[in-house]
Amino acid sequence: MSLPIVSIVGRPNVGKSSLLNCLAGRRISIVDPTPGVTRDRVSVTIALGEGDDARYVELLDTGGMGIEDADDLTEDVESQISFGISDAAVVIFVVDAREGICALDRHVAEKLRRQNKPVILLANKIDTPTVRSELGELNRLGFGEPLDISAKHNRNINEVLARLADTLAHLPPEPLREPVLKLAVVGKRNAGKSTLINALAGEQRVIVSQTPGTTRDSVDVMIDHAGQKLLLIDTAGVKRKKKIASDVEYYSQHRAMRSVRRADVVALMIDASEPVSQIDKNLAGIIADEFKPVVIVVNKWDLARDTNNPEDYADYFAKTFPSLSYAPIVMASATEGLNLRETIGLGEQLFRQAQTRVTTGQLNTVIEAILDKRGPSHRSGTRRPKIYYASQVAVAPPTIVCFVNDVRSFDRSYQRFLVNQFREYLPFEEIPIRVVLRRSQSGQERSI
Repeated sequence: MSLPIVSIVGRPNVGKSSLLNCLAGRRISIVDPTPGVTRDRVSVTIALGEGDDARYVELLDTGGMGIEDADDLTEDVESQISFGISDAAVVIFVVDAREGICALDRHVAEKLRRQNKPVILLANKIDTPTVRSELGELNRLGFGEPLDISAKHNRNINEVLARLADTLAHLPPEPLREPVLKLAVVGKRNAGKSTLINALAGEQRVIVSQTPGTTRDSVDVMIDHAGQKLLLIDTAGVKRKKKIASDVEYYSQHRAMRSVRRADVVALMIDASEPVSQIDKNLAGIIADEFKPVVIVVNKWDLARDTNNPEDYADYFAKTFPSLSYAPIVMASATEGLNLRETIGLGEQLFRQAQTRVTTGQLNTVIEAILDKRGPSHRSGTRRPKIYYASQVAVAPPTIVCFVNDVRSFDRSYQRFLVNQFREYLPFEEIPIRVVLRRSQSGQERSI
């Protein structure tokens, strides 16, 4: 069963995104004075209560109702708001207490009354005691006396959580089901990330448009796959740093990179209809630096398959993305549904590889085989390099510590050889491996 949904709605710039971040206890939605920043339904799971008595809900941030979007996406934003209200078990209606009731507030109230759902009215931005005297007129919205809060200063937030718990008390609590896999979809603008998310979710979960930069927040979308929960993370299209023109774009890029770090597996989307760009190469480097398993998804294959073949792409990517030479490649079309489930399947395989452990005995048998094939070179002025033994100390990524006599004696060439040999001998064929050289006595170490 899905968790109850609590949707935050209101006109633009009343503090909906600030409230979501405040209730979540961390920065999820982008907060900026620019009206219309939030477009998609941005969600996070929160707990009402503590310990065994906690009730979990999915909290949704929505766009500002009545906004005239600068990129002509008003209808799409309104549709996302309508979905959020329709799916909600409870609606949080936020107004700006400093400004009182305006026409758009009345419009929101009228729409909510037609839904016949529980509504909690919040008067936000009560940052000083003098503002509270203006709350009386808010009763005319028809949802009872508002609860005065300040999302900015965390005022009365516990009361909001308590009121939510009381409103949902009639529903049986649903257990929190953590996703078995978190898959972040990253790529440059207009590579087809949101189209892929919607195709896998089976609904218009995020806005799709030809307008570059349509997606701003990183959007978590939970899906069922083979009876298990998977979390898909849609991210903003990455652009070159010198092309970032606003705070909103900066925050979008930052959240995209944060999504890479919190994902179990990354899907790097490449537009088959265009040459690989420097942005693609930069993203590949970031993913490699984070030691994240990655599926290279060549999207829009329907536009390129008549003039290209997959083998050519494999050779091309081996040269273009040398740091991801181990990564599997899938030819896909998000619009036609080509190989989308195969992409998920590959992601699951990589996740299982990243969670694999090998015994110290297996590892040292492999070390002996590698040394028989090629030992490290002895450079003049250094000690003759020796590997005494090795042990796997962590997973995700698999981390192997090699105890040696002198870290300085192992040059970069042999370190790369060692990593590639581990990938060949061990069950880590398609994922990054972290290797640490550690001096057996002093603890001096270097990560490969």
